[in-house]
Amino acid sequence: MNILYVENHAVFADNVIKQFLPRHLVTVVPSLSAARQAIPRGTFDFLLVDYDLDDGKGDELVRELRASGSQIVIIGVSSHDEGNEALVRAGATAVCAKTEFDHIQNVIDIITNK
Repeated sequence: MNILYVENHAVFADNVIKQFLPRHLVTVVPSLSAARQAIPRGTFDFLLVDYDLDDGKGDELVRELRASGSQIVIIGVSSHDEGNEALVRAGATAVCAKTEFDHIQNVIDIITNK
């Protein structure tokens, strides 16, 4: 699967990809603005979106995508419950807290019915 991962901590993102997403093609962008540029150019199967980013909150991006009619699968991946709750309220399909990232493949499988 082709994944866009919106995460501003590069070392964390690299570790997540190596440990939990090695069979996927993952593009990491560190900001909302970079995500806004990457989405129209890519053919992403789904997005992983963190809440706390340097240039805003991840729920802004989720809200924008849903307002535009996008049905892309979005998984909120905040380290705290408040962030994940905000991502769901904005329209995220599911969440996987950073503290439970060892379950991310299970979340992906459930969403994609595999």
